Amino acid sequence: MKDARLRIQSLLAALLLLSLTAFGAQAQDTGADFLSDLHDFRINNYLALDSFYAFSANGDTEALNRIVGSINASNNAMNAVIASTSGVLSPQQVEGLNQDFDQFKDLMRGNINEVRDRGYPDLRLMADLANKASSMNERATELYGVAQENSGTQADARIESARSAAVVMAQMMARYSARTHSSVAQTFQGASDEASLDQQALMFDNLLARVQSGSASAELKAAIDDVSSKWQFIRGSYINYNENNVSFVIDRYSKGIIRSLTTTIEILESNA
Repeated sequence: MKDARLRIQSLLAALLLLSLTAFGAQAQDTGADFLSDLHDFRINNYLALDSFYAFSANGDTEALNRIVGSINASNNAMNAVIASTSGVLSPQQVEGLNQDFDQFKDLMRGNINEVRDRGYPDLRLMADLANKASSMNERATELYGVAQENSGTQADARIESARSAAVVMAQMMARYSARTHSSVAQTFQGASDEASLDQQALMFDNLLARVQSGSASAELKAAIDDVSSKWQFIRGSYINYNENNVSFVIDRYSKGIIRSLTTTIEILESNA
């Protein structure tokens, strides 16, 4: 028990250090790299939120590990955005997003401490965390559009559809996890004006159809087919939420979809 508590404390210390800007971030000189980093930032924040909801239910150290890993990845992406010399966003725009991220990390630490110390979450703090995640990622998405416009390059429609699909899936997964791990999940799933899960599932359908359009090499077809098959397996659970659904299967397949979409994006980028 003592070893487990020391492990949690060391992980929390690692999370605390992530509030500081990492040294040695490599400057990115192209708008394409900037957009890729901003995309990674959005995805990993939702992955952190998804893992926190699992952690809030039982204080599981594995879930805490996943939180720290996702926040670390978001932190690396944010540092790359800050260090970028692409000029597609103003310093003020980047700093505003970075301040949101600092607040998100502070709220994440506070919520983790509540679960660790009391054995259960504080619903008000949890709601603050979800709302900050929602507003932060809304800002990130708006800035993504601005950066895309300012990059001066023609966006690849399939790459952008795949990225949008990954963001929708990550958001759906986090919201499904919130609903699964609390009887009052509606309190902390995010902004009330967000599309419902069934509406987001239809959005994902449309985005996936765009990714599937056009020619595909064997490697690309395999990645897209993997997304499609996994999606068909869990789609009904997002369309019609059922408490009898096996939540860890939904979570695992959703993460698999995000990984395959990442592979899809990489292949499309290499062929661009």
